[in-house]
Amino acid sequence: MNHQERKAAFIELGKVLGSVAENPQESDWAAALEQAEAQNRWFTQENMALALRGIAFMLQPEKLEKWLSGYLDIPEKGDKRVGLIMAGNIPLVGFHDLLCVLASGNTALVKLSSQDDVLPKKLLEEIAKNSSELAARVELTDGKMEGFTHVIATESDNSARYFEYYFGKYPNIIRKNRNSIAIIDGDESLDELRALGKDIFRYFGLGCRNVSKVYLSDKMSPEMFIATLEDWKPIGNHSKYFNNYEYHKAIFLVEKMAHLDNGFLLLRDEPSLGCPVGVLHFQTYGTLDQMKAEVKIHEDKIQCVVASDKLGFENSVPFGKAQSPELWDYADGVDTMGFLLG
Repeated sequence: MNHQERKAAFIELGKVLGSVAENPQESDWAAALEQAEAQNRWFTQENMALALRGIAFMLQPEKLEKWLSGYLDIPEKGDKRVGLIMAGNIPLVGFHDLLCVLASGNTALVKLSSQDDVLPKKLLEEIAKNSSELAARVELTDGKMEGFTHVIATESDNSARYFEYYFGKYPNIIRKNRNSIAIIDGDESLDELRALGKDIFRYFGLGCRNVSKVYLSDKMSPEMFIATLEDWKPIGNHSKYFNNYEYHKAIFLVEKMAHLDNGFLLLRDEPSLGCPVGVLHFQTYGTLDQMKAEVKIHEDKIQCVVASDKLGFENSVPFGKAQSPELWDYADGVDTMGFLLG
């Protein structure tokens, strides 16, 4: 299967997934979506459709062409067997790694997360409908991974230490915890600030591209900021999310920890980047130069920076777009395709 044939198969997959995302309950994915939601209550129908729409966005012909044109000498058949250890924090979060392995002509040996094993299997069925040859380059394993030459693993910091010990002798990409931040200078429009809600609340804040901390200039008080998020009040109707919110609210009250509360989100002045579900951290900053120095200090823990272009932060993401990465927006800034072709 040559490079152009693989690209055509990906384009067709994107069309199918885009169609499913628009009418999921009227597609042949309906049963799989219901099963996935029953298995993992964080996987709502809305969030699964969002994930499918995101993949379809990536697999548009012009995007695939732009992405793949940046790599020379992509083999028709690679000789690497790549062990993929996938996370399960949001639906189909490991798709991009799988795409990279297949697009580079190599074989994927995949260990799925127990939190997300229904949708990837359905996705492989969809690939097989269009290209049995491409599907044959994916092998699923439930037990100990063996027979691999390279490893790509995504997990927590604790698991990453284990992975580094176990897989360290193989060429690898081992990803650890990262969080995303937003920088507010106070001159943003109300529409921009409302759009930031997508970056905070989509997937309930469980993804590494979700904003877990906002930095506010002295033009924007915490009270003003939290008021811009009112459109997301319905998220409190989700029982698992609301249970997390109430749990941390109880802790803050008992421990007399200062915070703001809008009824579905707790905003707390806190230096750490990561925050639990139902909580958002913030800090104030002085000058943009100070803020850029802060980003530099934490760059190995930041997945993406959401900010207005005019602030001049390198590779910043527009408000509302953190959960819509391009094919070339590699996790942790590591070029996965370059790794697989090298």
